[in-house]
Amino acid sequence: MIVQILITWLVTSVSLFILSKLPLGVEIDSFNKALFSAAVFGILNALVRPVLAVLALPITFLTFGLFTIILNAIIFGLAAALVEGFRLRWGIWSAILGAMALGFINSVLFQLLSSR
Repeated sequence: MIVQILITWLVTSVSLFILSKLPLGVEIDSFNKALFSAAVFGILNALVRPVLAVLALPITFLTFGLFTIILNAIIFGLAAALVEGFRLRWGIWSAILGAMALGFINSVLFQLLSSR
């Protein structure tokens, strides 16, 4: 259990660091900041996301689930607001692009890890 959490944390950290090198408006100063950002992101996903998901259930239902992209962007933006050295250059647009790219990069990295 703890090993899986550590692997997820490290993969998310690497994904965030890769993300900061892409032209999406997401800026992270160093890999250490990416490690801390991934920890904050994980804590927010565990504590805040379920509350937001319940509150946003009606609009998520009306948009056929597309509002979950906005929920991901909100969590991404909260993490950027809480961690010094993690910035979103274009505000909500960077958060939306960053959250979508983070999900994609994470899935690719996890797929690579599971194939070994």
